[in-house]
Amino acid sequence: MPKMKTHSGAKKRFKVTGTGKITHRSAGKRHLNEHKSSRAMRRLMPDAAVQGADLKKVRRLLGK
Repeated sequence: MPKMKTHSGAKKRFKVTGTGKITHRSAGKRHLNEHKSSRAMRRLMPDAAVQGADLKKVRRLLGK
């Protein structure tokens, strides 16, 4: 049986940390930012960890 290919869209959107957690960029920061407060923009800055039920799906797409 051949190796499973990594999902191209998933490999661009998710990153696996050294400890094995999967992170993604925070949503809502691409455009329409003028009316958002500095506090809101700072809150969206760091990468967030993938949570719960999505974790299993993302791991499968990444081949982990």
